[in-house]
Amino acid sequence: MVSPKHLFFLVLLNAVNAQQSPEVQRRISDAIKKAANQSNPDYTAFVNPFIGTDNDGDVCPGASIPFGMVKFSTDMTGYAPAGYVTDPTRFIRGISPLHDSGTGSSLGTYGNFEVMPLVCPNGFQTCTTRLNDRQRHRKRNTDDASPGYFSQTLDNDIKMEATSTRRAGLERFTFPSNSKPYFVIDLANDLPVSFAGGTLNIDPVKGRITIGGSYGSSFGPGRYNYNAFACYDLLEGGKQALDEYGVWTGDNFGLDAKGLGQTHLNLSRNLFGGVYESGALFSYKGTPQTITLRVGISFISTDQACANAESEVGSSTFEQILAQSKSLWNDRLKKIELDLAGTPANVTEMFYSSLYRASLTPNNATGEAQAEFFGTKSFYFDSLYCSWDTFRTFFPLMSLHSPVEFAQIVDTYIDGWRKLGWMPECRANNLPGWTQGGSSGDNIVSHFAIYYHNEAARLGIDLNELYSALLADGDINPPEWNTLGRQVNVYKQFGFVPFAVLDTSSTGRQTREGSRTLEYAFEDFGIRQVALLLGKTDDEARYTNRSLFYRNVWDPSIESDGFKGFMQKRFSNGTFSFQDPKNCSPKDNNDSRACSLQSNNVNGFYESSSWEYSWYVPHDTGHLIELMGGNDTFISRLDHFFDAGYYLAGNEPSFQTPIGYHYANQPARSVDRVRQVVFDNFDIIPAGLPGNDDQAAMGSLLAFHLLGLYPVPSTSRLLILSPFTPKYTIHNSFLNSSTTVTVKGFDPKSVQRTIPQGAAAYVQNVTVNGKPVESRCHFDFYDVFRLGGEVVIEVTADKDAANNCGGSLPESLSTGGFVTIR
Repeated sequence: MVSPKHLFFLVLLNAVNAQQSPEVQRRISDAIKKAANQSNPDYTAFVNPFIGTDNDGDVCPGASIPFGMVKFSTDMTGYAPAGYVTDPTRFIRGISPLHDSGTGSSLGTYGNFEVMPLVCPNGFQTCTTRLNDRQRHRKRNTDDASPGYFSQTLDNDIKMEATSTRRAGLERFTFPSNSKPYFVIDLANDLPVSFAGGTLNIDPVKGRITIGGSYGSSFGPGRYNYNAFACYDLLEGGKQALDEYGVWTGDNFGLDAKGLGQTHLNLSRNLFGGVYESGALFSYKGTPQTITLRVGISFISTDQACANAESEVGSSTFEQILAQSKSLWNDRLKKIELDLAGTPANVTEMFYSSLYRASLTPNNATGEAQAEFFGTKSFYFDSLYCSWDTFRTFFPLMSLHSPVEFAQIVDTYIDGWRKLGWMPECRANNLPGWTQGGSSGDNIVSHFAIYYHNEAARLGIDLNELYSALLADGDINPPEWNTLGRQVNVYKQFGFVPFAVLDTSSTGRQTREGSRTLEYAFEDFGIRQVALLLGKTDDEARYTNRSLFYRNVWDPSIESDGFKGFMQKRFSNGTFSFQDPKNCSPKDNNDSRACSLQSNNVNGFYESSSWEYSWYVPHDTGHLIELMGGNDTFISRLDHFFDAGYYLAGNEPSFQTPIGYHYANQPARSVDRVRQVVFDNFDIIPAGLPGNDDQAAMGSLLAFHLLGLYPVPSTSRLLILSPFTPKYTIHNSFLNSSTTVTVKGFDPKSVQRTIPQGAAAYVQNVTVNGKPVESRCHFDFYDVFRLGGEVVIEVTADKDAANNCGGSLPESLSTGGFVTIR
């Protein structure tokens, strides 16, 4: 294991290469060290917002509050879905208030209303307003961020800072001395290059610019547009004075026009396409060194944007808004308290950075809904990117400590059914996005129902409505299932999603037949769980049967690397369509093979290989073991899956796979595998995620690994592993409960990729409030976290002695599991 001293310098070197200021890591390391002796630490000081801003992690390090609608960050040239990237060769386009975090898209998402500070020595007409003219490199190694704060310095020494509220915030700019400050505000440029028309107005008396337009989705049909509006107050309550002001337009072929004194733009979509840019340009009297802009954002109107700025920021200073944001983040982060003195510093930083990202999105746009959701009385959260990514770990982590916010998001899902007929799968930019696995929202709302059915009414959720929304997803075929619902008509007819089937009643991209069958089956299991909860006997039986449909795409004849039996897509006549299980795996030599939503994806699995998806039966792994040939073959095959390089840590279908050994009664091997997964794929550096964070699906997975737990979605069961910390407490203020987990015999030497011989790490005994649990492989939310109390996980260095469950195996549907709901 790398020593803490050497680890610090390795991280420092990486940070220099990756643009984050070395001061960021120094500050975090110092805060963690000091916190060991503090009774009320500042949890925001342990967060590194730059983790995941490299290696295509797509994390936004910008200023935000928990679930904030705004996230202030700079926008960079090239592939930058979250606006910011670490690559020092990229140029800064400006700073803007709307971003998502941890979501992949071809060009990016949001990035509306970029502001770029300028120095124009020869006056207004010479300012570089067009995107290609104004963009600049950053000053190396000056990027800084912490919860609620973002800062970046341009290579001309202009410093840009931001802090935020839910729908508004402040942008602060510090210019070199004796410089006249100029600013561009951009109307037409956004990250996806999707401007579809808009207006801009300058009120020089009020010192206010209002701006708004229509823009396109980053992950959905290109024919859909959403509206966004902003209100920029320029005078800081009279402390600043405007000088010149006007508008500009430009393109890449000679148009570079500026209108001094003009105050209005009204532009439509450029039907020919190409680059057509526009915005406002203004300067300040004298040479003030610091300029502060107040920004309000709305999806309703410019008036609403101005009202948001007035009500949420008002006359507050930058420091006051930052302090408010920091306080909100501390309230979130201290819901899980680690033993800071005993936890390795890198674990503390990874954990709280993950917990932070797990509260960045989805974006709370309540009161700002548009289109079908306009005027809704329900909560409205945007950027549900995507339910396929988040149902496995993101929402189960939230369910342990934040049922209020969980219920608000569930309300959004149910309201989607009310307004559209089906629950959303992947809303992006207030628009329907592409479905990936089916209607994965079923597993999100069913998980809520299983955990909080006793409190649902108090949390504002009608379980009967929730159930009706589930049945709509499970039984009603949408005419077009690319964005909502599932292709359930043929699925119910054949018992699987057929390849190349005649479907006369609905439209959708004919791909992913293998993985959609597996996902549909688990979604059916979620519906089955709520049917059981509500006593819907007929539905329970029907959906129990359908949740076993995964068996219908198991082809026992397929062989790969000496192992027989793999999931395969299938024709409607019952014959299988052979696809090499290695296709779309890391061992696939065909770099051009389509593996995602492409129309020519004949592989049959979404972003995965059959080698990977053949493990995906979270609710019935016991029967999967039988299909694979029994425990010994299952264990051998699982080892081969990892050792041969088929495992993809950054792909959601593999999330539960490292803990698969539990189901074959060898939990100590799960402990070994999870240590390996964490240290091979996660770190406290900008490249410290295995690819896209997927709206903190990766962050919440890592958090569970570090806590020594793994959730089985749509159930109240949690699998027990070995925590990376000697002690932690999870607080649930709604339930008024706190649960402390203590690791008896914790050995910090065990917290590394390979557990050394003699280091205690394997689970020997587990007690809850002094009573031994029935199995050391799993326990139930209702016995542990709902009531609160004391959990003791005793660990041993004797791997052989701990390599069984000492009681029942984790439940599987086919072996008599999940017969009751707590």
